[in-house]
Amino acid sequence: MSTLTLLATVPRGLGDLLAAELAALGAGEVRERSGAVSFSGTLQCAYRACLESRLANRVLLEIARFEAADTAAFYRGARSIDWQALLKPNATLACEFSGRHPSIAHSHFGALKLKDAIVDALREATGTRPDVVLDRPGARVHAHAHGAAVSLSIDLSGESLHRRGYRAAAGEAPLKENVAAGVLERSGWPRLAAAGAQFLDPLCGSGTLAIEAALIAAHCAPGLHRQYFGFFGWRGHDEALWRSVREAAAARCLADRAPTVIIRGQDRDPAAVRVARANAQRAGVGQWVRFDVCPLAQAAPAEGSDCRRGLICTNPPYGVRLADLQAARAVHRELGAVLRERFQGWQGSVLTGAPQLGMELGIRAARTHALWNGAIECRLLRMTVEPGSLREPGTLARPESSLRETAGARMFANRLEKNMRRLRSWAKREGVSCYRLYDADMPEYAFAIDLYRTVQPQEEDWLYVQEYAAPADIEHEAVRRRRAEALASLPEAAGVPRERIKVRLRRRTRRGEQYEKHGGDAEFHVVGEAGLKFLVNFGDYLDTGLFLDHRLTRERLRRSASGARFLNLFAYTGTATVYAAAGAAAETTSVDLSRTYLDWARRNLELNFPAGGPHELIQADCLTWLQEGSRARARYDLIFLDPPTFSNSKRMQGVLDVQRDHASLIEACMRLLCPAGLLVFSTNAQRFRMDASVQQRYAVRDVSAATLPRDFERNPRIHRCFEVRFP
Repeated sequence: MSTLTLLATVPRGLGDLLAAELAALGAGEVRERSGAVSFSGTLQCAYRACLESRLANRVLLEIARFEAADTAAFYRGARSIDWQALLKPNATLACEFSGRHPSIAHSHFGALKLKDAIVDALREATGTRPDVVLDRPGARVHAHAHGAAVSLSIDLSGESLHRRGYRAAAGEAPLKENVAAGVLERSGWPRLAAAGAQFLDPLCGSGTLAIEAALIAAHCAPGLHRQYFGFFGWRGHDEALWRSVREAAAARCLADRAPTVIIRGQDRDPAAVRVARANAQRAGVGQWVRFDVCPLAQAAPAEGSDCRRGLICTNPPYGVRLADLQAARAVHRELGAVLRERFQGWQGSVLTGAPQLGMELGIRAARTHALWNGAIECRLLRMTVEPGSLREPGTLARPESSLRETAGARMFANRLEKNMRRLRSWAKREGVSCYRLYDADMPEYAFAIDLYRTVQPQEEDWLYVQEYAAPADIEHEAVRRRRAEALASLPEAAGVPRERIKVRLRRRTRRGEQYEKHGGDAEFHVVGEAGLKFLVNFGDYLDTGLFLDHRLTRERLRRSASGARFLNLFAYTGTATVYAAAGAAAETTSVDLSRTYLDWARRNLELNFPAGGPHELIQADCLTWLQEGSRARARYDLIFLDPPTFSNSKRMQGVLDVQRDHASLIEACMRLLCPAGLLVFSTNAQRFRMDASVQQRYAVRDVSAATLPRDFERNPRIHRCFEVRFP
């Protein structure tokens, strides 16, 4: 049987466990990588990884490698593959792209080019093309770029292996099944189960930890109940071999035999317990796990067994929003009290997304592990409940005080204080009340920190802190330590109390996400800028509603707006429209796809112009609206075009890539512009290059430097801005 080149992706923080697991399944040349484990093995080994791995996300079979310096070379390389020999006839198709490529800046665009190459190759070879199906396709093809080096793979798993097939419903921010299995492996549950120890999750929710504990104790392959794998549409699939692998795994499963360990889950919510019981039945371990409606305060070891040994393992709520933080702190305190009172001698494992809450348990963690549940960075706190590990529960005040005294924290605080002294006098002189205070000035402390001076409901300073997502190759503990040092230093260094400091993780997002509400409070504040007022929100959306780097761009629009018919495309919260109206624009039109943001724009206009005015707000896909506007022959004197860098919103017609599409966008706007009018085009694309055809046809002036505010001088690529006129 030939040897295959394989790669299994894994949640961050579990790579070493997956490497050991794959080796036990017969894999060779096992090598842990960032977010993945590469290995070699037979087709039987690949099948076993798909069926029996408790930790992997996906299993990828490499089919080709080639060099592609640009998009055209990527297309040619992908098209040159003999796809007819790889994909079954009439198999549906899905494509994915990841990594960093010199010419392909967005994963969705890379996936589209890969799809085009495969479809064109198959159409030429067979006369037909496969249907593209994103959900459970017959075959899923993955391209990964490391610079110009590209690898192509068949996704043998088809969809993430954490989807075991037993969980039909889950609560908010559910714990992924493979992360739960990783927590149990880290906690030593396989060894404890073999020794007959008890298991309890006293905050079980939909039951994932208890069900995965039962699957481990019963030696049940986690994929036995899955009905779909990605190799079903692959020509290399060996049905007889697959059947034998499944039968062997089923024979090893002890689920039909009498249980030898007690596995329990408890929750105060009867609805959650009903869901957990149903999930356990679908997983085939319903007879192994007992779920009860029980408040945390009543949790205790089960009677009739050795109650001195066991693992209490749980994922308590940790207060994603500040409003939930006090409730989460109370849960952690109650959990600690229960552990100290009734579970002496037990092992404890608490998975939390807020490590500071571990202080509330009152038990010293012997080991702490970093791992990720989806996009949420978590800490697994492992402890033995015994007199020597107990301490008085406390808040973060004491550890934060010590963190502020570290060398790194002092350097960060000194830089922040220096920036504040330098910018405060400038801001006062220029009448700027909201500005960028710090922008990764020290690369190891990768934050963007903005200061907002609110005027309503009261005058006070707020800090909006965006943490840049760390590269995958940076050690998690170093990231955690630096974050803790920076956040511990902020209140004192900036003179802003902790309750007015909001922290967000800045990461690459899909366009549709920017329109999603992230919190439930919808708490708005009013800030001032250049004599105008704007609503900002620090906690409920991905952005505050006011792009500070566009401050000078908005002022230029105000100076150009007198008597003009103004058009604002991709209008967001309408701040540019407010500036144009303040500059005595004759009328304004604002177009955006989001009803939420258009309502925000309306409120901003009302805040500054209570009497109203000729301000039209249009909810529409800007691409479609531009085409219709061109046919209607509407005309504007001043147009502001600030499209997203990339957009694949389901509500949009097609896909927008600003580098690829800006020439056609500008052309459509110029058809709406009066002969003496002005188009202001802005983009935040870091590597943007203006198309030569636009510069040849129109008078284009690069005003990027002139629109860069002083507080953003440390990051001159924050945006690019151009003025476009008819020659």
